[in-house]
Amino acid sequence: MSITTTTHLNFRGTAAEALEFYQSVFGGTVTAATYGDFGMPKDVPGADKIVFGQLETADGLRLMAYDIPGQDGTDAAATAGSTRRENGTTITDRPFFQSLRGQSLAEVDKLWGALADGAQIIEPFAASAWSPGFGMLTDRFGVTWVIDVEATHNG
Repeated sequence: MSITTTTHLNFRGTAAEALEFYQSVFGGTVTAATYGDFGMPKDVPGADKIVFGQLETADGLRLMAYDIPGQDGTDAAATAGSTRRENGTTITDRPFFQSLRGQSLAEVDKLWGALADGAQIIEPFAASAWSPGFGMLTDRFGVTWVIDVEATHNG
C-alpha cells in the first residue's frame, strides 16, 4: 500500500492568486477548476472561484487549494489566525503550520526569499541549534510556513 498526504489549503476567495504565487516560488504545474466549471451558473457570484486547485512539481511538492464558498476577502489574518515568537517559544491559535524542509542552505534560502515577499516574518531565517537554516513566516495568503534545512549528522 502506498499512502501520500497533500496539504489542502482553504482560502477566502484568493485560491487562484495563491496557486499562481506558489507556482512562482516552487515551479510546477497548476491545475484548477472553478465552481462554474462544475455547473454553477457563470452569472452567480463566486462561480469564478476555485473549487479544485492543485500545484504539483516534478520533485514531488504538492499543494491543493480551495475557495470557501461565500467567504471572499483578502484579510489573510481571517484565514491565518495569528502566530508570533515570544521568549523563544511559538505562540499561535493556528491548527497547523506548513513545513518546508530542503537539503541545502542555498535551495532553502532561495525559497525563503520568495515566500517572504509580502509575508509577516515570525522568526528570521538563520542558523539554529538544530539546523543550518531555520525560519518561520506567514505568507501574504495567511499560510504559516516553518522552513528549515535538513541537519546532517556525522558519526
